[in-house]
Amino acid sequence: MIIIMKNKVKKASVQAVVLEVEALGYAAHVINGIENTVIGAVGTKDKNSLRSLVSMDGVASVMPIQQPYKLASLSTKKESSIIKIGNTEIGGNSFVLMGGPCSVETREQTYSCADSVKKVGGQFLRGGAYKPRTSPYSFQGLEEEGLKILLEAKKKTGLHIVTELLNPQNTELVNSYADVIQIGARNMQNFALLKEVGKLKKPILLKRGLSSTLEELMMSAEYIMSEGNYNVILCERGIRTFEKAYRNVLDLNAVPALKRMTHLPVVVDPSHGTGRKDLIETMSKAAIAAGADGIMIEIHPNPEKAFSDGPQSLKFHEFEHLVNEIRPYVELSKKTWSVV
Repeated sequence: MIIIMKNKVKKASVQAVVLEVEALGYAAHVINGIENTVIGAVGTKDKNSLRSLVSMDGVASVMPIQQPYKLASLSTKKESSIIKIGNTEIGGNSFVLMGGPCSVETREQTYSCADSVKKVGGQFLRGGAYKPRTSPYSFQGLEEEGLKILLEAKKKTGLHIVTELLNPQNTELVNSYADVIQIGARNMQNFALLKEVGKLKKPILLKRGLSSTLEELMMSAEYIMSEGNYNVILCERGIRTFEKAYRNVLDLNAVPALKRMTHLPVVVDPSHGTGRKDLIETMSKAAIAAGADGIMIEIHPNPEKAFSDGPQSLKFHEFEHLVNEIRPYVELSKKTWSVV
């Protein structure tokens, strides 16, 4: 159930409702919108007891949410959520560009990638310090040394850092370095990990699983939000099908569909979504046209020698060309592209 408060409601009235919700045995989640404040009452008890709250001071209405994802639902919050990282916004009328290598390999490689992202107006440097790999013999990442290199690149360029968390035990460590913590496709339903990052206030980039439905993606977001962290960014990164012409099928249906399901921002990763560098530019344009709030692109100074994902990584001049090509699409989408 959600309790919709009246416009310009007093904080004392909101707090009184929160206390009553908790007294009835529910967890209360306060979501502040532009027009209304909404209190989500989450729990397994009989919902009828909540209906009496409509008589409390400042309450406009009490209504059920039909979707299993309560806090992430567009029914809970009508306007798009805007997630702020420094002076950069994700969601709403803003467009963001995330770029960088699949893996942090060396200081020089990471610095050069950061310089390339900064040069074209990107706001986020993405790079993996911990890498989930299909083969146990593949490069697994530099771990904390990689995080230190990312932080150095941030200090050098001013870019925000996006990096992946694999193990709940490393949450505090990764949180101390990252501006956005990525939960990768293989961990989308690692519920222990989702609960752990839900205890943080740090923005979480949640990638769709390789074989996951949109509802399953939304329920994973709900795991994070139910712990109190509402700063969730959804990422479409391709799903596995029977097609072998490319690595994954980039499901751009997901972008407008998610926009009708949730208030959370949606970004697209056409690098993993296709696995082919020759398709990245076209699918980036399509993602923007579909309404994406940002895109994530893999780049590398020498893709032929990359430790991971070389075939889908753009060289710096290719990345610059892509950015020049997508700018008109961002302008047509009426989104603002602000640099850090």
